[in-house]
Amino acid sequence: MYSTLEQKYKRLQKELIGGAIALGVVFCIGTLWYSLIEGWPPLDAAYMTVFTLATVGYGEIHPLGPRGRLFTIYLILMGVVTIGYIVNRFTEALIQGYFQEGTKLRQQRRLIDSLTGHYILCGFGRIGRQIALEFKAESIFFVIVDSNAESIQEALLLGYTAVQGDATLDDTLLNIGLEKAICIIAALPSDAENLYVVLSAKTLNPNVRAIARATTEEAVQKLQRGGADAVISPYITGGKRMAAAALRPQVMDFVDGILTGTDRSFYMEEFLIDPDICPYSGQTLRDAKLRSQSGALVLAIRRQDGNLIAGPTADTIITGGDMLICMGTAEQLRELNKILSPLKSPFPRPPKQTL
Repeated sequence: MYSTLEQKYKRLQKELIGGAIALGVVFCIGTLWYSLIEGWPPLDAAYMTVFTLATVGYGEIHPLGPRGRLFTIYLILMGVVTIGYIVNRFTEALIQGYFQEGTKLRQQRRLIDSLTGHYILCGFGRIGRQIALEFKAESIFFVIVDSNAESIQEALLLGYTAVQGDATLDDTLLNIGLEKAICIIAALPSDAENLYVVLSAKTLNPNVRAIARATTEEAVQKLQRGGADAVISPYITGGKRMAAAALRPQVMDFVDGILTGTDRSFYMEEFLIDPDICPYSGQTLRDAKLRSQSGALVLAIRRQDGNLIAGPTADTIITGGDMLICMGTAEQLRELNKILSPLKSPFPRPPKQTL
């Protein structure tokens, strides 16, 4: 699946190639006529055809009869039409910048083909735009896919990597590297479309994390049954956040300040404990001294079986497969990452790749 711009570029490319082929056919016809019908040597026949098509005004190499001159008139007309068509297409390409855009599109295609460990955002509507802003703030490399040409054009103008296509189709997801993606977000306006995306994604790559948007509670349940790892309803979540902002405004301001935005003093990040590498696997938080070494605070620990320990104490044991949810400044989390390194969730996140 290609964007509208890419479709136009490919169309123009085909037209230019078609014009060049047509000119070659006209040249062959002229050369064969002068060689076979008029009986001229092949070199003279080719020379006569070239300067006739070029309309340079040279005289006849060998005398021509009425039939030969009539054919030469037709040859000139065919040459003028064919060359005029090629010049017209080429001028349009220069004026509209298709050659420059074509280079950018080829670079984007090579980048998409080399993707690994990226995020896929399906849908660039109101929800998708906000997700893209957060990803950009986190320096996450992601690819946007949407069937709406205007949305894709807007995404490209904002500097995002975007591809026009139907995200519910397997071919579209494979073309943007689903098999090597970390996460796919179904943020399309239709619950049915989001369900199709989740089903397709989990079928093609069972290990990809699938997050979906839902508009109703029934849709939430269906998407969860369809394999979505997380389902978010903007209306349900928005209502809960508005109620919390009314009842606990300072708490909400604090949580928003560490979860979103570009001008943050504190961050939250998760770190996976590898039992074969992490030197603190099997130790308590007191013995590991992660807080004193890095300054970062361990807020919670998600056990491998899914059990969540909120506010772990000093006697809580770190085990292999645990996910540590920590809070601190960028430097503190960076230091914690070095202490627990190598981990699958490094901080800060890898820099965004650019075209």
